[in-house]
Amino acid sequence: MAQTRRGFLRNVGITGGAGVMFHTMGALGLAPAASAETPPFSPLDRDALNGRGKRHVIVMGGGIAGMTAAYELLKGGYSVTVLEGRSRPGGRNWTVRGGDTYTDMSGQTQRAGFSKGQYMNAGPGRIPQMHVTLDYCKELGVPIEVFTNQNADAFLYRENVPGSLNGVPVRQRAVKADVHGYTAELLAKATDQGALDAELTATDKEALIAYLRSFGAINSSNEYVGGGRRGYDPQPGAHLEAGTTLPPYEVSDLFRSTLGNYFSFEMGFDQAMMMYQPVGGMDRIAYAFAAAIGARNFRYNAEIVDYQNTTDGVEVVYRSPDGPKRITGDFAVNTMPPHIAAKVRSNLPAEIVTALGSVSRTNAGKIGIEYDRRWWEEDFRIYGGITNANTNIGNMWHPSYGYHGDRGTMIGYYNTGANANFYGALTPAQRLEEAVRQGRKIFGDVYGTGITGSFSQDWASAKFSEAAWVGWPTAVGGRTGTAYRSLLGATRNIYFAGDHLSHAIAWQHGAMTSARATVQQIHERVTAG
Repeated sequence: MAQTRRGFLRNVGITGGAGVMFHTMGALGLAPAASAETPPFSPLDRDALNGRGKRHVIVMGGGIAGMTAAYELLKGGYSVTVLEGRSRPGGRNWTVRGGDTYTDMSGQTQRAGFSKGQYMNAGPGRIPQMHVTLDYCKELGVPIEVFTNQNADAFLYRENVPGSLNGVPVRQRAVKADVHGYTAELLAKATDQGALDAELTATDKEALIAYLRSFGAINSSNEYVGGGRRGYDPQPGAHLEAGTTLPPYEVSDLFRSTLGNYFSFEMGFDQAMMMYQPVGGMDRIAYAFAAAIGARNFRYNAEIVDYQNTTDGVEVVYRSPDGPKRITGDFAVNTMPPHIAAKVRSNLPAEIVTALGSVSRTNAGKIGIEYDRRWWEEDFRIYGGITNANTNIGNMWHPSYGYHGDRGTMIGYYNTGANANFYGALTPAQRLEEAVRQGRKIFGDVYGTGITGSFSQDWASAKFSEAAWVGWPTAVGGRTGTAYRSLLGATRNIYFAGDHLSHAIAWQHGAMTSARATVQQIHERVTAG
């Protein structure tokens, strides 16, 4: 029976998506609890260094991986020097505030015009609950607040799809209620008609039907007729105002629109509905790390141009405002993006350089748009959350801070791949113009009214990054291939770390756990010999 149940669940997944399949497994008592454990790590034992001399580690890159490595090494009794090409810590962890000036690799310069208290996180913008990023927030004294990752009152928008929902902004709660309702109705009817008799026992069928009535709000006849889950107009109120439920969308229009596909997003392990952000901007983490590491151990505006394994350690050459500088150490931790590290002169073996350069790059873009009033709250009653579209904007983030304030800053687009490249090829003024044009399709003319500042980021043209994140293509074996595995240990005295060497690529958690694994390797090597 286990095999036939598996086939049944696979068919449920094809029809209703991952969320429906997971809940169906729960109804049948088959769903295990998801593990939220992080890789084990114990702070380095500094007493183990007694009598061995203080070892100096050069950390190449002051992003999250580099600062995690430096922080943990310092706690373990090591001497550390962090070399960072930018004039700030954090790497892709970057919060843009009013007055910040930035020039990309194509020579376009922007000056952010955000008001005091307004900002945009150009890189990471949210933290899942199970990530060690929150542990470091606690340890470093960085206060956090809720990031609203899902909001039933935010919109979904699809264009160039068949049916009456083409080009119509719809509330997420209405779509979810209808998708769940119709899926439950169809599956319940199929079950009642005996279509699943070969897959389910009579007891299984009873359990499934009971679950579907709860999941999809279907009636005793196994029919979905809408209801309060999808919303009211008018809403329930005082005295005799019971509210009027909104009628459901037509089943054919709904499924052909692909709107329901969005909700598999909610089931992602790292996309829990309740997420978090540092109060005041994501770079609060970066600056807290930098303060803990200490200014004496940080060298900014230090662009690495050469790194070498030597007979007794490592040597790194970097450009500084005062000219070229050379620094030596016992070990180095290379946290530069691998495609950039591959281009820097070194004496690494050819196969390691090839491995570094074998990654696939993903671009991402964002724009922050500040308005003179919080119209999404006042006009649409949207407090935080994400509006999603199949246009070139991708996702729009309603701010999860500053509620009921005089001003607010929307993330007007957060997109990846081809859409990010499209915006990246535009000037900053053109990006804003296009983002407003697309936003008007969903919110109307208010989207272009009262704009007081903006800033846009294209990660492909960002010096020292040249991508938002990287992956390991199947052509090189993915994360089980030789290229990936060759960077997990030392190449003589040079080690590597970064989110690209983790199973949490594009998350700060990945950078942190990779860095912790690397410092453990260094410490075990030192204390063993």
